[in-house]
Amino acid sequence: MVFRFSFLVLIAAACSAWLAACKSLPAGHGPQPAKGSVATTPGEAEPSPEKIAQAHAHFAAGVISESKEDPDPQAALREYYAAALDDPDDESLNLRVSESLLQSKQPEKALEVLERAAARPHATGLIFARLGTAYAELGKTNLAIQANRTALTKSPGSLAGYQNLCLNYLHTKQPQEALKVLDVAARQPDVDAEFLLGLAKLYGNVALEMPAQSAEAKAKALAVLNRAEQLSPDNPSLRLRLAEAFSQQGDSAKAAHLYLELLKKLPEVPFLREQIHAKLTDIYLRSQDHKAALEQLQAIIRDDPANPQAYYYLGSICFEDKKLPEAVDYFSKTVLLSPEFEQAYYDLALAQMDMDKTSEALATLDKARDHFRQNFVLEYLTGMAFGRQKAYTEALQHYTAAEVVAQATDPKRLNEGFYFQFGAACERKGDYSQAETYFQKSLQLDPNFAEALNYLGYMWAEHGMKLDQARQLIEKALKVEPKNAAYLDSMAWVLFKTNQPKDALPFALEAAELSQPADATVYDHLGDIYSALHQPEQAREAWRKSLALDATDEVRKKLGLGLVK
Repeated sequence: MVFRFSFLVLIAAACSAWLAACKSLPAGHGPQPAKGSVATTPGEAEPSPEKIAQAHAHFAAGVISESKEDPDPQAALREYYAAALDDPDDESLNLRVSESLLQSKQPEKALEVLERAAARPHATGLIFARLGTAYAELGKTNLAIQANRTALTKSPGSLAGYQNLCLNYLHTKQPQEALKVLDVAARQPDVDAEFLLGLAKLYGNVALEMPAQSAEAKAKALAVLNRAEQLSPDNPSLRLRLAEAFSQQGDSAKAAHLYLELLKKLPEVPFLREQIHAKLTDIYLRSQDHKAALEQLQAIIRDDPANPQAYYYLGSICFEDKKLPEAVDYFSKTVLLSPEFEQAYYDLALAQMDMDKTSEALATLDKARDHFRQNFVLEYLTGMAFGRQKAYTEALQHYTAAEVVAQATDPKRLNEGFYFQFGAACERKGDYSQAETYFQKSLQLDPNFAEALNYLGYMWAEHGMKLDQARQLIEKALKVEPKNAAYLDSMAWVLFKTNQPKDALPFALEAAELSQPADATVYDHLGDIYSALHQPEQAREAWRKSLALDATDEVRKKLGLGLVK
């Protein structure tokens, strides 16, 4: 309930008002407005002194009811409702009572209060706007529109009527009419920044509700926000909301400017500063300005060295920028400061794997296993880590567990990427039949998944299996990524395997040129192709390059060198 005040103060005020009322007589008489119509002219007579006294008595009874040790909100509201009916001239009381009645799902009673208040000669636009709300709650849209239009006439500088009328038109699928109402509000000459901020929000609501009007509404929202900024409001809270509004409407540069201004003016408000740094971080991340985002996050850390969220975002930025040692450090601090921050364990493990620290990644995942129940991500990443260690049996066990968990909880997790990883682990373990099964599952989910197309095609070519199908898959992968060195090497190899070394050579040469860094297997294949073309010097040169990158016994044998002991 919104009426809790000092009991003694209210009783004294009630008595004072009653004495004042007794000194005056009613100003006039008139009929009560009919139910279901909007009163815009004086209706009832001025309330008598006795009625005003009754109103204050009911109000005092409401206060007493609220002041009890175990208050009954509905009992208090009944008293306030009676007070409002007895004194329709008390606009503040009528607005507060009608609001409570609407909130407590009693729109009929709210309407009764508001229709009596609207019949008074000096009722303001606020009463009519609230009356429009009550009509809308009761499904009387036409009357709601009429009341809200009266609110605009009586109080053109109040946003309430515009807001209600805009909602009326949106609910009746008339977005252009809603925009016209807001345009009328935008033309009001002497409104303050608070009004303009509210108006911008309404334009934003139109943009969300009606995508066809989105561009027009957003442009108008930005126009009124710029107008609000030109008023140079001094209130920091208002400027903070202004910055947030610019950000929501897509003007990140203006939002960032306002946030940075606020940081200069609020050096002694740590909590607010942290909020602003976080907002700036979000703006810079959305605009891919990682350097500026890092600056804001580091500022948060300076103010709050134990902020796990800031460390996590720092880690995420560094991970995306391939600054793996920094990412590992930041994610480790996140886990240390917030042991229940589950995602941080998984991101830390990924960063550790990318640094070839698979033992550390497995240790991180074991810690996660201690804190959290079995889930798809935990099993999947554990499978990846064992795969990096070439412990393929363990990797397959965890991939299988991940599949079982996902089938039971979230089948969408079993996407083309998952089955690709599963197939790759099977291939490396030597189970080519099972590998084919999983690669085919991957391609069923995404027929243009180039990595799976190439891997399956190369596996078949390497083992002399289904060579015609292998070539088709690799050709399809190359259509997706024509300059991929691995796919070019696969094409060279399948052509070599089908006794077409002359056709294979251009693919092999392009693969060697594009490989970054240079790849031992690509040069080994190039050497074999030159050898098949009876070009021994070129073959030996290619094999020597392969040997320099990876000294395998197979290539040493091709060069006539002794085996590595």
